[in-house]
Amino acid sequence: MLKRPGGLSDVPQVKLNISETGFPAPFYQGLEYSSPARGTWNIAHTGFLIPGAHEIFVCPYGCLRGVVLTAAEMNALDRYSSISISEENVLNGGMESLMIDGVSEIVDRLDPKPPVVLIYISCQHFFLAYNQDYVFETLRSKYPDICFVDCYMIPTLRKSGITPDQKMKVQLHAPWKKSDQTDESAVNLIGSDLPLYSESELMRWLRKEGIEIKEVSGCDTFEQYMKMSESRLNIYYEPAVKMAAEDLEERLGMKSLYLTFSFDKEEIMEDYRLLAESLNLELPDFSEDIKLMEEEIQRAKKVYGDTEIVIDYTFTFRPLSLAALLLDNGFNVTEIYTDSFVADDKAVYEKLKAEHPELKICPTNQPEMRFMHPSIQSEGQMEKQSDLYENSGGELDTKVISLGQKAAYFRGTDYFVNVAESGGYFGFRGIAEVFGLMIDAFNEKKDRRSLIQMKGIGCESCI
Repeated sequence: MLKRPGGLSDVPQVKLNISETGFPAPFYQGLEYSSPARGTWNIAHTGFLIPGAHEIFVCPYGCLRGVVLTAAEMNALDRYSSISISEENVLNGGMESLMIDGVSEIVDRLDPKPPVVLIYISCQHFFLAYNQDYVFETLRSKYPDICFVDCYMIPTLRKSGITPDQKMKVQLHAPWKKSDQTDESAVNLIGSDLPLYSESELMRWLRKEGIEIKEVSGCDTFEQYMKMSESRLNIYYEPAVKMAAEDLEERLGMKSLYLTFSFDKEEIMEDYRLLAESLNLELPDFSEDIKLMEEEIQRAKKVYGDTEIVIDYTFTFRPLSLAALLLDNGFNVTEIYTDSFVADDKAVYEKLKAEHPELKICPTNQPEMRFMHPSIQSEGQMEKQSDLYENSGGELDTKVISLGQKAAYFRGTDYFVNVAESGGYFGFRGIAEVFGLMIDAFNEKKDRRSLIQMKGIGCESCI
């Protein structure tokens, strides 16, 4: 009998016990699926962080559609332009003329002129004999008062070296110039889309020492943004920002320090010791901050009991580190949704593998995941999860709490913490805030359908 391939009965088991996985890639990488959870930032969001920047995307119509929607949702259409690539441009050459003439026409119409123009090229440019040096040299000569920055919307690069996101972190600081002076009263937090949590003990400590933490997201003017190149040190805590830090060291001579975004008390203290050494400061007493963190953990444990918790990689850069903290404190973490593990989590991976071998690791981009949402699962084939809470009566064993949007989507839960990219919640007080948000998520349902489709949590949205 003929049967339709790809039906629900053909869906293999894609969730693995952590004991069955390898590090750092637990799943085969091939054809990918993308869930409708859109809270993480994309390269257009990041570029708009530069004050006064104007973005120009040079792509075919199909590629432009998503970017136009991003700019529209951000109320940033006045800072966005596009140049469409047609079949004629590909077949007849002249890509350089299209770029130069198109960008010139756009810039000539802008009043006032932007201090920086980010030009995003696409896969088409890489498929053609395109002379990028000539294009940018011509534009810089024609408009000497404007900084032109090359940016890349090229998904074909995602599996072959530096990703578009990593490259965007580099280009976010490309306009900076080498300074003859150093501002000893300032350090930078580089590469982060979201600002550092304002109540972080890190910010309080450095402020007490007379040192300001500068961030691109906190700059109101292009001049403020450019003065960041005078700061004495660049710190970063996102793994994807490493190449940006290395570029600034090589190009501008700016020293950098990586602070791991950890949920482990000893790792956090070690980071602070390294920072104190780098800045020649005395390490303060963080006992009150640690106490607050531990109190919030215990407060959340009383609320949660044995409630099931699932985590995904969009919530934090280090989901395994967070899972270990929760499991060590008696929380019932059952699943982690991630497609790969970061190098920082190697030790905690081995710990979880030994102590919690049945912890489920679930992919988010495997094609089979398109069947994983409860609304399209057949009863009896997989765990029935739809309508989890409508008739639960508040019983703990019927509720699933998600830390992150993707896990909330795949488990069909309206009880979730709506945070992306760690939300800036760094350090002991950052962890305390996360547990406070977990308590809020336990007590209050969210409109999952409307929230997860909003791009770039933390940026302006008109939706």
